[in-house]
Amino acid sequence: MNFYGLDIAPWIEPLAQFVFWYPFFMALFWIAGALLFSLTREKEEDLDLKEREWPLISILIPCYNEEETIAETIEYLDRLTYPNFEIIAVNDGSRDKTGDILVGLADEYERLRVIDCHENRGKANALHMAAHAARSEYLLCVDSDAFLSEEAPYYLVRHFLNRGERVGAVTGNPRIRNRDTLLSRMQLVEYSSIIGSIKRTQRVMGKIMTVSGVIVMFRKKALLSVGLWDRDMITEDIAVSWKLQKNFWDIRYEPRALCWMLVPESISGIWKQRVRWSQGGQEVVLRHFDIFKDWRQRRIWPVYIEQVISVLWAYAWLIVTVYLFATADTWQDMLIWFTYNSFALVLVSHVQLIISLWNDARYDKVFKYYVWAAWYPVIYWMLNTFVVIAATPKAIRARVKGGYATWSSPDRGTRRSSL
Repeated sequence: MNFYGLDIAPWIEPLAQFVFWYPFFMALFWIAGALLFSLTREKEEDLDLKEREWPLISILIPCYNEEETIAETIEYLDRLTYPNFEIIAVNDGSRDKTGDILVGLADEYERLRVIDCHENRGKANALHMAAHAARSEYLLCVDSDAFLSEEAPYYLVRHFLNRGERVGAVTGNPRIRNRDTLLSRMQLVEYSSIIGSIKRTQRVMGKIMTVSGVIVMFRKKALLSVGLWDRDMITEDIAVSWKLQKNFWDIRYEPRALCWMLVPESISGIWKQRVRWSQGGQEVVLRHFDIFKDWRQRRIWPVYIEQVISVLWAYAWLIVTVYLFATADTWQDMLIWFTYNSFALVLVSHVQLIISLWNDARYDKVFKYYVWAAWYPVIYWMLNTFVVIAATPKAIRARVKGGYATWSSPDRGTRRSSL
């Protein structure tokens, strides 16, 4: 059978077609969804800080081996202009000086309370403890390297006050602080062109795959109704998103709630982060397959199906690529095949990239980084293949094993350029 100038076995053609067309149509889908969200739900408006008496919020910070960032983060959070908040930091059995630093900071900052645990039992367990200690109904969870924008708490809490009692969580818009290296600039563009577009599109659909663990506000009543975070899931943010939505709590996306964070600047750091994300997504797929038994869950079916198909695509890409390498007569044949396939994908990915950067340009000066990572949306699909394959056995093993999903402090990068 002839396929783009190559003679291939009949069984491989459907896989090859799937490998090509799936990312092509998904890019078009993310483009349409991001545009629709931007034009209908992302209108410019002035934030009146005196429009109401703002309620108390609790800022929760789980920490593990964060001695290099935690003091800076606490200092920054304490300077927020939001009039009514407390900070609860949990040292989850750190092996460095994080615990001692936090205890010292508690004497310096009146708003700060510290829970010092001597055993690492995972981020979800740390959040459990902080939630029980919180005095507020609104819990703002941030990472230990997070710098919130001045307006972020206001934008997040407004959803709970204005959108009704069924709002269970509001996720914000993570932005990248360290921008000195090629890898960090690539991720900056990724957060706009892929992650930002997906969040916007899924919100238009009504359900999202996950909140952003680095900045998300929860209604405590909603969390308590679903048993808080799952301690045995490697990505507590993905897991709790599904628990809330399965119990018909609404999750909102607020792109104006900005949070500046550090990202990995090494290949190994990025690899570990992405494998962890993929493992968390696959654990959710394994745990929540029962959603198809309940017609009331139909709005989240497309998100589940897309997650499953993306995993299947990774294995299909690997099979097709290995087959072509093994059977192609010459390197010229391989080059022809990849040229046929990559041109359309590069084109649609660049359209997605430009629209996404246009969406985020109102919050961040991202267009100037286009030349550094314009090709990233295409590379993303290949990177995703190896990440998915590495994460699958981890997800299956975690599903069988159970127990606390402990964590390690991620690669925070080596440099922090000014914004």
